[in-house]
Amino acid sequence: MTGGSKIRCDFKKSWWTLFVICALLALVLGGCGKDGGTSKDLDADADPGMPTNIKTGVKPEPDAEVAVIETNDYGKIVIELYPNIAPKMVERFKKLISERFYDGTIFHRIDPELGIIQGGDPLSKDSDPSNDGTGDSPYPNVPGEFSDLPYERGTVGAARKGASPAFGSRPALTEAQAFDTANCQFYVTLKRQAAFDKKYTVFGKVIEGIKVAEIIMGAPVREGTERPDPSISIKTVTLQPRANFP
Repeated sequence: MTGGSKIRCDFKKSWWTLFVICALLALVLGGCGKDGGTSKDLDADADPGMPTNIKTGVKPEPDAEVAVIETNDYGKIVIELYPNIAPKMVERFKKLISERFYDGTIFHRIDPELGIIQGGDPLSKDSDPSNDGTGDSPYPNVPGEFSDLPYERGTVGAARKGASPAFGSRPALTEAQAFDTANCQFYVTLKRQAAFDKKYTVFGKVIEGIKVAEIIMGAPVREGTERPDPSISIKTVTLQPRANFP
C-alpha cells in the first residue's frame, strides 16, 4: 500500500513537471508571431501548409477590362484580370476600383529580396506608417481561390494574413482560416517566387508597366523598414477596356 502510494505520488510530480515545461514552451513559442499576426505582408520563409481547393490545369482568360494604376511619379502599371481563376477576388478588386477606393493609397511595402511591391491598404493614406499593411476594405474577407498558376515576373496576387496565436483579445488564427483573409491589398511579384505558389490567390498579371514596377521595387526605403521614402503614391486606379492594350 505504502509503495503504491509513493509510485502514484512520483507520477503526479513527474506529470506536473512535464505540464509546467510544456506551458513555458507554449508561452515562448506563441509570443514570437510578427506584430501579433495582424499584418497582411508576405513571408517567403513561412510555410502555411497547402490548401485543398486548388484549381489545376486551367488556362487564365483575361477579363474584358484591365486595371490601370497611375502613380504620381513613376508612370502606370496595367493589370489584366483572371475571373475564371479567381472570380471573387476579381469582383472585389473591380468593385473597389469603381468606388475609387485605391486612389490616394501608396505602395507601402517594397522588398527586392522577395521581389515584390505591395499596396492597396486604405490605412496607408493616414500619417501613421506603423499601421500600414493591416487595413481592409469595409467588405468581408474574400475566400482563398488557389490555383497552380506560378508566381513569376508580373504575377498579381491577393495579400492575406498568416496563421497566428491568440494575442490579447484577438483569438488565434489557424492556417486554414488564414487562407480566407484576402480583402483589398494586392502585390506584384517581380521575380519567380515559388514559395507563394498555391498558397496565395493569383488574380491577374502585369501586361504593361513591368519596368515601372521594377523601378518602384528599387526605390529607397525608410531605414529599418520596407516602406518607400519618399512615399510612392497611387494617383488613380481605373478600369479600361482590355482591347485598348496589346
